[in-house]
Amino acid sequence: MFRGGIPIGKAFGISLRLHYSWFLIFLLVTWALAALYFPETYPSWSLTLKITAGVITSFLFFASVLVHELMHSIVALREGIKIQAITLFFLGGVSQMSGEPKTAGDEFRMAAAGPFSSLVLGGIFLGIFYALHSFSSLPAQFVAAISYYLGLINILLGVFNLIPGFPLDGGRVLRSIIWWRNKNMQSATRIASNIGRGIGFLFIIGGVFLAFTGNIFNGIWLVLIGWFLETAASSSYRQMLLQDMLKGHTASEVMTRDCATVPPDITVERLVNEHILSSGRRCFPVVSDGHTEGLMTLGNVRAIHRDARNTTLVREAMIPLSQMKTVSPNEDLGNILQILTENDINQVPVIWEGRVVGMVARDNLINFINTRNELQRG
Repeated sequence: MFRGGIPIGKAFGISLRLHYSWFLIFLLVTWALAALYFPETYPSWSLTLKITAGVITSFLFFASVLVHELMHSIVALREGIKIQAITLFFLGGVSQMSGEPKTAGDEFRMAAAGPFSSLVLGGIFLGIFYALHSFSSLPAQFVAAISYYLGLINILLGVFNLIPGFPLDGGRVLRSIIWWRNKNMQSATRIASNIGRGIGFLFIIGGVFLAFTGNIFNGIWLVLIGWFLETAASSSYRQMLLQDMLKGHTASEVMTRDCATVPPDITVERLVNEHILSSGRRCFPVVSDGHTEGLMTLGNVRAIHRDARNTTLVREAMIPLSQMKTVSPNEDLGNILQILTENDINQVPVIWEGRVVGMVARDNLINFINTRNELQRG
C-alpha cells in the first residue's frame, strides 16, 4: 500500500523511506503539540520554546515508530527473511518483507518485537520524566515535558498495535497462535484477516458516531484507522491466496517467448515508429551481437522529450542490464509476483546464459490465475 517514498538512509542494510503523507502528519502533530498540548500544560513557556518542543517531540515520536519497525525487521532478518525497506507514513510505519514467516514461532517473535520495543521506550521516557520533573530549572522541565509525552505515546502505540486485528502486530500474534494450533497458515490468515476487517469496521462506525456527536477531529482519525485496517486485512489475505496459487509454478510456464529485440544504436524515434506503434508491444530487450545490454520500455520512451527522441539512441535511454530486475526460467511465480509488486514494475525479463529468453508481465500472471480459477470451478 505504501511502497513509494523519499529515501532517507539505511539501517542494518534496510532502506529507510518517508512516504509523502508523512510530511502532512508531521506538520499536524507539531502544530497540535506547539499550539495545544504544550501551551495548556506549560502556559509560562515562550512561543519559541513551545514550537521547539513541538518539533523535537514530533521527530522523536517518528524516531520511536522507526525503532518499532526496525525491531520487527531485525527479528525477521534473524529468521532469514529479507526486508526490502521501511516506510514511515501518515499512520505510522510499514516494513516490506520479501516473504512470510516459515513457522508460527517465527511469526510470533517478529510480531511481538515491535510492541515490546514501544513499551520499553515508553518506560524509558517516563523514567526520564520522573527523574527530572521535580527540578525547577527550565532545561530540566523542557526535557521532562517532552519525555512525558513520548512515554505516553509510545505506550499507547504499543497497546494499539496489540489489538488482535490483522495486519496489526496483535493480529499477527493472533495468527501465529491459530497457526500453531491448527497447523494451517492459510486458515489462520483467513480467520485473523476477518477479525481485522471486523475491527476496522468497528473503528469506522465509532469514528462516524464521534463525528456526528461533535468530535469531528477524533472521528476522522478513527475512520482513517478503520479504513486502513479493513483495506490492509483484505489485501493481505488476497496476496497470500495469490502466492499459494502461484507457488510451485515457474516463469517458463507463463513467459512470453517471442520477445522482439531491438539494437542499441537506433534512435528512440525510430523505435517508436518501427517497433512500438507497429507491434503494440510495451517493452523490448536491447540486444547487440547476441548479448543483452538492457531493456527499453514505454516509460523510458516517455522520459525522453519528444523533440529529443530523434537524436537520442536507445542505448542512452534504456535500463541497463545491471540495473534490471531479472529472473531465471526456473523462478517461482510467487517470487516473481513479489518482485513486480515490490519494485512497482509491469514486467521482468527472463534471462538464461546472458540472454533474454522470455518476458513475464503482470498480464501473464493474471491470465494464469484466471485460467486456474476457471479450471477449479469446472
